[in-house]
Amino acid sequence: MSAAIDLANDNVRSGAGGPFGAVVVLNGEIIARAGNRVTVDNDPTAHAEVIAIREACKKLGTFQLEDCEIYCSCEPCPMCLGAIYWARPARVFFAADRHDAANAEFDDSFIYEELNLDNENRSIPMKQFMRNEALIVFDHWKDSNLKIPY
Repeated sequence: MSAAIDLANDNVRSGAGGPFGAVVVLNGEIIARAGNRVTVDNDPTAHAEVIAIREACKKLGTFQLEDCEIYCSCEPCPMCLGAIYWARPARVFFAADRHDAANAEFDDSFIYEELNLDNENRSIPMKQFMRNEALIVFDHWKDSNLKIPY
């Protein structure tokens, strides 16, 4: 956890990104580490957890981190939480929580609220169309002998 917090602190001191850090650990060894790079990379998905997951997956040659642990300087936001669930680590540890982040002006509560709303009631308008055409792609996936399930 100290390594994740150190990464977050390094980001603040250097101006390299937001005050967040994450490390991925396998068998007691850090295999990936990252600090938040949203403003440096102009990438809203460049959160520490997402970058660390990408790095760990590349290093291990897999898209799942089943035997790994992820240490985060702060409770993962909804986007990072989704990435974590897709990566399937064994466990996740975090230091500060979402309320601490909100006190530092990183408040994700509106996203948690938006997830509970129907598409038409969200603050960013979302409209479904061409569903039948998209369903054909899922049929192709189900029938494919080239797919790698995940």
